[in-house]
Amino acid sequence: MKRFAVLLGVAGVSLSAVFVRWSTAPSLVLAFYRMAFSALLLAPAAWLRREDFRDLGRRELLLSLLSGAFLGVHFACYFESLRWTSIAAAVVLVDTEVLFVALASALVLGRKLSRRAWAAVLLAFGGSVAVALAEGGGGTALRGNLFALAGSACMAVYTMLGAVCRRKLSTTAYTTLVYSAAACTVLAAALAGGWALAGWGPVNLLAGLGMAVFCTLLGHSVFSWGLKYLPPAFISTANLLEPVLASVWGLLLFGEGPGPLVILGGGVILLGIALYSREEEA
Repeated sequence: MKRFAVLLGVAGVSLSAVFVRWSTAPSLVLAFYRMAFSALLLAPAAWLRREDFRDLGRRELLLSLLSGAFLGVHFACYFESLRWTSIAAAVVLVDTEVLFVALASALVLGRKLSRRAWAAVLLAFGGSVAVALAEGGGGTALRGNLFALAGSACMAVYTMLGAVCRRKLSTTAYTTLVYSAAACTVLAAALAGGWALAGWGPVNLLAGLGMAVFCTLLGHSVFSWGLKYLPPAFISTANLLEPVLASVWGLLLFGEGPGPLVILGGGVILLGIALYSREEEA
């Protein structure tokens, strides 16, 4: 049942692209809706676990808020990428987060990677280049693909900061701070860009709420829960199903069939990620 719950979580996360496709609001506004709803839905749990915040140190607080800021930018970039490129290309490129984490660990933190790990990273990088240059989403696909890669890089920073914060913070405390910071970040960006927060119609509020429920709380939160009971390798491997499921939704609901180069490059990326995750677990 635990493994099945994780797979359901992957299915929930894969719906994010569907909600974005149905929406009409600007990416920053939609990202604000998602993160604001996520923070509000988490508020009751945060209140019940308020003792988790009492020993919150200044360093953990600042890193959590910074992590949330990058998460907010990640969603804004990802949502914007879906305006310009295909669902398959956007989701596959966003999942290259592990590639940026590996490169940052080696080049910035000085961590030594094995030859097999480097081979897996280079394989995923080659697939990313193929997908980024693909024209599966039309003449403006490259713009969308670059937004997706930018979102992936932001997600990598979020992941690395989160790994530091989670050493001392509970899941409830960390996610509450992160979701709140993400909502404030995209709110500030939307207001600075002159976007109104209201007047976009019920469909966009429902899209934001749907992503908060299915993609955030029943998706990413399930992964965090699953790590307590299941091997990390299983969680990493299960996450590789997200691009596949998202592509299926795109084909069934919007008639978006990924181009040959996107399929080839996406397969290479997923293979590289799988090999890298396996090497990390070894």
